[in-house]
Amino acid sequence: MRRTTAIGLLAALLSSSATDAALTQVADWGENPTNLEMQVYLPVKLAEKPAIVLALHYCGGTGPAYYQMANYDTYADAQGFIVVYPSTKKDSNCWDVASEKTLTNNGGGDSTGLVNMVKYLIEKYNADPTKVYSTGSSSGCMMTNVLLAVYPDVFAAGSCYSGVAAGCLAGSPGSSPQSADPLCASGQNVKTGEEWAQQVKAMYPTFNGTYPRMQALHGTADHFVDYKNLAEQLKEWSALLGVEFAKNVTNTPQSGYTQIVYGDGTKLVGYSAANVGHTVPVHPQLDMAWFGLA
Repeated sequence: MRRTTAIGLLAALLSSSATDAALTQVADWGENPTNLEMQVYLPVKLAEKPAIVLALHYCGGTGPAYYQMANYDTYADAQGFIVVYPSTKKDSNCWDVASEKTLTNNGGGDSTGLVNMVKYLIEKYNADPTKVYSTGSSSGCMMTNVLLAVYPDVFAAGSCYSGVAAGCLAGSPGSSPQSADPLCASGQNVKTGEEWAQQVKAMYPTFNGTYPRMQALHGTADHFVDYKNLAEQLKEWSALLGVEFAKNVTNTPQSGYTQIVYGDGTKLVGYSAANVGHTVPVHPQLDMAWFGLA
């Protein structure tokens, strides 16, 4: 028993060491109003103008933990793009998707700090400002929705797992399971697509451009962040992107998953994962294909 425990501990330490070696800690990357932490994965050979992928952890997680979960290294190495693994230490390590600051363009919340990470990388590595993407799981998916809504002129697309629509938690005391208004996660914050769109547009009222492309996945057996939230996300982005439901494609990208296609499928898609709970496992190939980085 002791030997097994020792081996398990050694494996954990080696795994942690490997993660630490693969990621580069970045300090002094710009205005950081909520004291976020920034770590990046830099491939050995960067593209001439690399893309940037922001990969956001779940509640209780960290950037290094999400690095191990997401498995984007192979794609970053092949395509030469940068992956950012930020961390938040507040509210049970949940991203703030509720406060007025984070839901306002340049409002000084978590969303502002995350965007400043992107701006730092664009300047330091001559990254392509037209190829900036966000992904994440649970709380990270909630923040992906927020980032695309509040900073639509920064992000080109998002792809995320088991989250909620941007603005779903607006005005909530917090964003964690312990602090949040339970109506959102339980799927009881129901609006029309136009109502969601108007809420989003108020986050950045001077923006009059095209909103980013969105891909959202959710499990039908998710009772933690209820499955009904997938429909609310799709209504929100359907209205913002001006695309209507077109068709369902069963067993895509795998058995038991249904692809929900809007328009021609280039601006908005959802995935309903039958009998999958919280959260839907990360599908790196699906994410990178959506971003054009596969």
